Amino acid sequence: MKIFFVGAGPGDPDLLTVKAQRLLRDCRICIYAGSLVSPEIVSLISPAAEKYNSAGMSLPEIVTVFRDAQARSIDVVRLHSGDPAIYGAIGEQMEELDRHDIDYEVIPGVSAFQASAAALRTELTAPEISQTIILTRISGRTPLPPEQELEKLAQTRSTLCIFLSADRIEEVASRLAPSYGKDCPAAVVYHASWPDEEIVQGQLGEIARKVKEAEIGRTSMILVGRALSRHLLPSKLYDAGFSHTFRCRGESE
Repeated sequence: MKIFFVGAGPGDPDLLTVKAQRLLRDCRICIYAGSLVSPEIVSLISPAAEKYNSAGMSLPEIVTVFRDAQARSIDVVRLHSGDPAIYGAIGEQMEELDRHDIDYEVIPGVSAFQASAAALRTELTAPEISQTIILTRISGRTPLPPEQELEKLAQTRSTLCIFLSADRIEEVASRLAPSYGKDCPAAVVYHASWPDEEIVQGQLGEIARKVKEAEIGRTSMILVGRALSRHLLPSKLYDAGFSHTFRCRGESE
């Protein structure tokens, strides 16, 4: 038997990988990440399958389900929102699986930061503006290393994609403004790709007010950076004078 850590994507079932769809439809046991996974995704699981909402489960309880499935030789789908490798807490589960000699595999998924960029119809990188994207969150129950606090990351002026922090948007904006400037483009996307998706856009100096007025939820993605602007320098990729080259396998330097 095997445990499949499956990325549920941001919410839209059409954004699931083909492999994820097949595993969900065929699984006999599924542990899913509560309200973080859209009902449309959960509905793909067979009605006959055993379903567990991990929102109310501790790690030992999850491991108990794994071990019971092992005893019955039944595969388990462990369904995480977005991509399991980003804030999925799969590392601690893998350690338990290693300890109990249970095999596992990770099926990647589309992350909320990607779905948010798609919803905004924007690019997260821009020539001579930002060639770096940072995925982060604000300190909470899980503290950040001092060198990874927002003020430090802001000094890079990269495009920031901030998870699980929309309920503290005023604090986020005030901590980023000294490096990015209050006129820096910012956006908050709630439930990217869900039917109730909502987008709030503005400048860093006003985004907190706009988010408060919109009353959008905590499960939103914050995006900040000059790359979100329009009318930036064009990429060299499609420049008429740019030479597109490739090297065949085995070709000498």
